[in-house]
Amino acid sequence: MTLADLPKSVFARVTGFDGQDTELETRLREIGFAEGDMVEALHFGLFGKNPMSVRLNGALIALRRLEARAVQVEVQNG
Repeated sequence: MTLADLPKSVFARVTGFDGQDTELETRLREIGFAEGDMVEALHFGLFGKNPMSVRLNGALIALRRLEARAVQVEVQNG
């Protein structure tokens, strides 16, 4: 599952990146995304659900769904 597919208010753990765009992966890592981090989808924009806002280790981050598709996540239960 990708971060773009994560439903609102659901917690997930970052498991990796899609590896297709190394420049995008570098930018995502620079803003704080890393394997093992906890992320929660908070809000989706009105048009095409863009942009989306997420909480990443306590920080609020806005990103495009196209960028969020590069982040692989695993939903955390409980």
